[in-house]
Amino acid sequence: METINFTRGVPANESFPLEEVASAAIDALKARGPAMLQYGPSAGFGPLREWIAQWQGVSSDRVLTGNGSLQLVEFLCLALLKPGDVVFTENPTYDRTITMLRRHGMQVVGIPLDADGPNLTALEAVLVTQAPKVFYLIPDFQNPSGTTCSAEKRKRLAELAEQHNFLIVEDAPYRPLRYRGKEEPSIYSLAPERTLFMCSFTKLIAPGVRTGFMIGRPDLIAKLAKVAEDTYISPGYLAQGITYEWCQRGLLQPQIERLKALYLPRLDACLAALDKYMPGAVDARPDGGFFISLTLPEGVLTSTVRAEAAKRSLNLSDGLAFFPNGGGERFLRLPFCALTPAEIEEGVSRLAQCVEASRG
Repeated sequence: METINFTRGVPANESFPLEEVASAAIDALKARGPAMLQYGPSAGFGPLREWIAQWQGVSSDRVLTGNGSLQLVEFLCLALLKPGDVVFTENPTYDRTITMLRRHGMQVVGIPLDADGPNLTALEAVLVTQAPKVFYLIPDFQNPSGTTCSAEKRKRLAELAEQHNFLIVEDAPYRPLRYRGKEEPSIYSLAPERTLFMCSFTKLIAPGVRTGFMIGRPDLIAKLAKVAEDTYISPGYLAQGITYEWCQRGLLQPQIERLKALYLPRLDACLAALDKYMPGAVDARPDGGFFISLTLPEGVLTSTVRAEAAKRSLNLSDGLAFFPNGGGERFLRLPFCALTPAEIEEGVSRLAQCVEASRG
């Protein structure tokens, strides 16, 4: 029986623009080889920062590039936070961010997540007694839930950040990957002085480029860049130079359109299979991103289902890691992008069998 992996949210191998990247690498080295192979400013490779600034409609002194978004979260911990500071996250949220925050001694407080974003009633109640320095959010096609924050909630979050003097970290790696429907405004566009916006080329080109970026106030970017300098002098200019060459050729938007054409049928296949084999289990029906989440029936635990899944060559993630303050015993995240529609249907069919076997 073929093993099916509903575990990590990785891009499909067939999505990688291999020939384009190879050509960009050769031409980038010919044109800018010494600059790409030498040390440079810690804020990142200048031409790429300028390109990102133009793409995002900001000045380049608001742009920091690094070796992936998670490293930028670590720089945030070192530059703007101190051990004991309170950081809010959605509950659930990206498990590696929870790990990173706790590694640096932060008090992580999870705010319940609804189908349209953080529960504002719960958030405002917690703000009465807790004073966060940062609220870390994934407002577009959230990892792990797949939910997208509504425009109304984004506006209210921007207002609360101003009223309660906290920063919003808007982690948006899936924002360009909307397969249908209307894009919501970024929180950064609503509160640019209160928001650090993060995105990455990992999901758009390939994880191997290890290039993420952050946009924010110039004074905050400067503090983060100083930590970057003290950490690695400068990021991977070779990867950033190749990324720049690839982007400046006008290849990003066509690549995004290819990704949409590849991933939308997989999203639809996953939703259809869940409706067929596990009706009513889906927590949110996303219009983009990499993930669908579901809640198992009462009395059925993720740990039990995972044990049953192992017998059926089905790999599932532990839902507990996504919940900073407990919970998640019946939560499952299903990444769909790296599987074919046929693999997805077979995987969901096996999952339904595992759930039934776990009821007894």
